Amino acid sequence: MSTTRRQALTVLVSGAVAAGAAASLSGCTDSAGAVGSGSSGSASAGTASAGVVGSTRVSPFGEHQAGIATPAPARVTVTAFTLLPKVDKAALGRLMRVWSDDVKAFTQGTPGDGDPAPELLSQPSSLTITVGFGPKVFTLAGLTGQQPAGLVEVPPMKHDKLEDRWSGGDLVVQVCADDSLVISHVTRRIVADAAAFATVRWQQSGFWRANGVGKKGETGRNLMGQVDGTGNLPPSDPQFAGVVWSAGSPAWFTGGSMMVVRRIRMQLDTWDNLSRDKQEAVIGRKLDTGAPLGRQNERDPLPLDAKDDKGNPLIPADSHARLANPNSNAGLRILRRAANYDDGLAADGTADSGLLFISYQADIAKQFVPIQQRLDASDALNKWTTALGSAVFAVPPGFGADTWIGHTLLA
Repeated sequence: MSTTRRQALTVLVSGAVAAGAAASLSGCTDSAGAVGSGSSGSASAGTASAGVVGSTRVSPFGEHQAGIATPAPARVTVTAFTLLPKVDKAALGRLMRVWSDDVKAFTQGTPGDGDPAPELLSQPSSLTITVGFGPKVFTLAGLTGQQPAGLVEVPPMKHDKLEDRWSGGDLVVQVCADDSLVISHVTRRIVADAAAFATVRWQQSGFWRANGVGKKGETGRNLMGQVDGTGNLPPSDPQFAGVVWSAGSPAWFTGGSMMVVRRIRMQLDTWDNLSRDKQEAVIGRKLDTGAPLGRQNERDPLPLDAKDDKGNPLIPADSHARLANPNSNAGLRILRRAANYDDGLAADGTADSGLLFISYQADIAKQFVPIQQRLDASDALNKWTTALGSAVFAVPPGFGADTWIGHTLLA
């Protein structure tokens, strides 16, 4: 390979050559959607070649980073990084410029410098790349005092069994697309470009349904069979901005969001032994339609005050739908952007499967934490779900063609 931008990345703060090695990659993650349904939630989508599946291009530019309000495509991979000891504010700014160049090119189907397989980007398949900062970033010299107040670690929950291999991280990159091949290639390039600055801490992948399965905008299902994400507000809703985007404290974070990643293992083997009516009582919704118990349609309001013929709540008091409902949580909401994961069988022979739970909110402390604490206290679903990993990140606001990710903080 000729001298390229990637070789120049080995020069760190003092100009010394950094010894960084890119970690190996192990798969991809997804979220579901129809073929070519991707479009930026903060900027217009690019054009697609007529008749070519996977040719949809999403603009990376706008007030907010793409990959949050953008319709979720079929797959997603999330990679967390640990910063190398010599990385300071200036070095982090250099990495963000490099990654921004990657985002600008890759999302439009253009390879980066020295890409050994540029053909893999010819059909970007609604690709979005979203970057976030973990709490450690705000301990670097020149960045103290810049951490958003709501960026807090999720406190330990009594049902958690957190493992270090799935938790934490100084940086995060979420890569979404309708094609696993695109995600795998883009993630490898992102990791390679970070080698002089950070090592991979963990990587997780997920999926919804494959391209073209289901109707555009249809709510996906998790591995328990539940319609998952019904309560999400559409970006057009007047409340959406207040749920997802920071309003300006601190100033650099205006238009940013906060990301929570939780690896939730599902005990599918025992869940499958429940009768269908018991499963629906745990959830508080019908499995076939996603409708609240006693109602006909998925998006019908939950009849929280309704009783059955025995005088019991029609939506059980410990059901997941009741406890997660905004009307049960002082109006608190988050934006779910979760994906299924299936890593085969664990050592004990049980299914190593579950939910790569990803949520976005303006304030983790005021939104995600109280909702999660309420669920942890009495959700019937806790018997079949266990959080194995947890990480939090501040996702900077969007950028333009002449700026870069994190410029409001790092310039």
